[in-house]
Amino acid sequence: MENLRKIKVGVIGVGALGRHHARLYAADPGAQVVGIFDVQKESAEKVGAEFNLKVFNTWESLAGECDALSVAVPANWHGTAVLPLLAMKKHVLVEKPIAATVDEAEKMVAAAKENGVILGVGHVERFNPAMTFIEKNHGPIRFIEAHRMAKFPPPRPGLPPRGTEVSVILDLMIHDIDLALSLMDSEVERFDVVGLPLLSGSEDIVNARIKFVNGSQASLTASRVSQEPKRKFRVFQEKGCIAMDFNTRSGMVVECRDGELHRTDVTLEERNALADELADFLAAVRTTMQTGVLTPTRVPGEQGLKALKLAAAFEAEARRYNEQYGVKTVLNQGGKD
Repeated sequence: MENLRKIKVGVIGVGALGRHHARLYAADPGAQVVGIFDVQKESAEKVGAEFNLKVFNTWESLAGECDALSVAVPANWHGTAVLPLLAMKKHVLVEKPIAATVDEAEKMVAAAKENGVILGVGHVERFNPAMTFIEKNHGPIRFIEAHRMAKFPPPRPGLPPRGTEVSVILDLMIHDIDLALSLMDSEVERFDVVGLPLLSGSEDIVNARIKFVNGSQASLTASRVSQEPKRKFRVFQEKGCIAMDFNTRSGMVVECRDGELHRTDVTLEERNALADELADFLAAVRTTMQTGVLTPTRVPGEQGLKALKLAAAFEAEARRYNEQYGVKTVLNQGGKD
């Protein structure tokens, strides 16, 4: 514990997810939580009281006292929130997606490099025990199949439902895009995408089929209009597959031996993926500050940008398809855009 330098950390945006950043930092012995900030002062005051944290009136005053910050504001504000922090030479962990546009993300990655600071992206599924098992046990992958389903988020006074400021591709599918890209040792050759907007102004259900240069393939499906939540991820190899349920953190390995399929059930250890992600960020910041050598997080800005570029291409293809075939763009609640 003697070498565990406490990192002065703050949280900008303490809504549904940012609240957990604040809670977990407050419980981490390696963090000294300077405080929190949110444009919704009432929300910030509530979280501050809950975890005994100082609430700042401006993000500038908070950032000025921090070594590092988590940013958990809506995706369309990521660039606006993060770029000034990088210019202040603050280490930043921004929630996924890295930004709402590729242009903003490229500016963020460039700014982090120019200022010599860490830019990590909150692709929390990289820390899911199910993904850890797959990373340690897979062989050459031939096909990935992912299903990520969620119910449509509830309304919020004065704001769009949480996550719907972007399409389901950037809201949910971005997780599986990142996982597929991290597992496949190959570039994308081509893809085909279909998607529909149902309850918001952008795609709410999408399927993407990807062909990689090495001949491997992936099929990713994401929906935020499902009746039943689902997060399943299957990796097919030449002689079997690994099937994981990210919700229940359980799964199985199926192997083909002697002309028969043999199933082994897998029970994964209970871990808090977000806590592990924040610990990874703090460790990278601590090492960087101690050694003067920039140490990346498990998902650095460059990888967040790579996932976003493919996600943006998926969005463009879905919208081109809908325009070509005259698919209406919105069937939303209350008839308002």
